[in-house]
Amino acid sequence: MTDSINKDADVENNKKDVHSQSMRIDRSVDEAYAIAQRDGFALLDIAIDEDRLKAMLDDDSCGAFVSFEGRVRNHNNASSVDRLSYYGYEELAINQGRQIIEEAKHKFEITHAIAIHRIGPLEIGEIAVWIGVVSAHRYPSFDACRWILDTVKADIPVWKQEYYEDDSSKWLSNNG
Repeated sequence: MTDSINKDADVENNKKDVHSQSMRIDRSVDEAYAIAQRDGFALLDIAIDEDRLKAMLDDDSCGAFVSFEGRVRNHNNASSVDRLSYYGYEELAINQGRQIIEEAKHKFEITHAIAIHRIGPLEIGEIAVWIGVVSAHRYPSFDACRWILDTVKADIPVWKQEYYEDDSSKWLSNNG
């Protein structure tokens, strides 16, 4: 009986470790930003520095810069949202994100793009996702920015848990 209780406790502790690991990145913040600059995508577990990202995209050959900031809102459908947590798998997310940025460069006439997604607990108003795109002209940047956002939300392994004012919570896809 004691062995069964200990095994159950071990399983529960392992679940908590895996769960909490998906709320933080394994790299330093500087390494995450370097990956974002090089490959175009990274996860962060702290507030996104949009000025730092914008500076990475500064290019004299580009006449257009388009960005998007997705922020945590205080409602979803008819429910009042108090806060939320994002969970993600860093290595897989970075690999898929790199492919998305590469595809955007082929699909649109853009010079570079960077997308960052937060994981961990976020409060109302915090930036959950940031995307920046530069190109010679405005239309490719606008088109690529929206496509990157939609593709990141559909394909990157990130999930969110919303917490409501009544202390209940709900798991949603990143598109929810």
